[in-house]
Amino acid sequence: MRIPRIYLPLPLTVGATVLLDDNAFGHAVRVLRLKAGAALVLFDGKGNAFAATLREVGKREAWTEVLEALPSEAESALRIVLAQGISRGDKMDYTVQKAVELGVNAIQPLFTERGGVDLSGERLLRKVRHWEGIVIGACEQCGQNRLPELRRPLALTAWLGQAMEAGLRLLLDPQAERGLAALAAPAKRVTLLIGPEGGLNAAEIAQARAVGFTAIRLGPRILRTETAGLVAVAAAQTLWGDLSN
Repeated sequence: MRIPRIYLPLPLTVGATVLLDDNAFGHAVRVLRLKAGAALVLFDGKGNAFAATLREVGKREAWTEVLEALPSEAESALRIVLAQGISRGDKMDYTVQKAVELGVNAIQPLFTERGGVDLSGERLLRKVRHWEGIVIGACEQCGQNRLPELRRPLALTAWLGQAMEAGLRLLLDPQAERGLAALAAPAKRVTLLIGPEGGLNAAEIAQARAVGFTAIRLGPRILRTETAGLVAVAAAQTLWGDLSN
């Protein structure tokens, strides 16, 4: 039976007895229904993981004993930033979840001209908290001990106006003439810019090109936004990251 993994953003040391926070308690006790004596893995979201045992379980709190440090080997050496045009409905949820499973280091949600998504104020805060929960759940599932950075949603034009991260910058464009395999291997950093449903408009593409993005295509078929980003991440991980290991 697979040992449950629980995210606990606290300093963890071998031999310590630690109180689960509300989120960890809810997941371990209310959802998974773990009892005293159950084995679990605690990870702090900063790359550290520990074998632990659930020692005491009450109605509103539970304590765990940290037993030993575990190796942290699930993070890819290829740093991938997925800059994703925010899509409607639950498509963005799917993209966030699967991108974490595929080993991205950061996710940058972007408001685009054709995205058709109107989020601001409290609605935006709730949506970001929702995505943060998806990131945590995906890490618990896939074995990654370092939480990918979920960046503050920005308008695409504002994001492109900032200082860009070093490394290879790629823009998905079905009209591009070459694919990933035609590119030289990056120096461990890739930023992937993915348009929303309907794609990026000409002005957005031109602005991205002006700050160093190279247009690439993913084969002869036009992919949906929730598919395109994940295929691009998987292809980059296969060519230059850890999916070929």
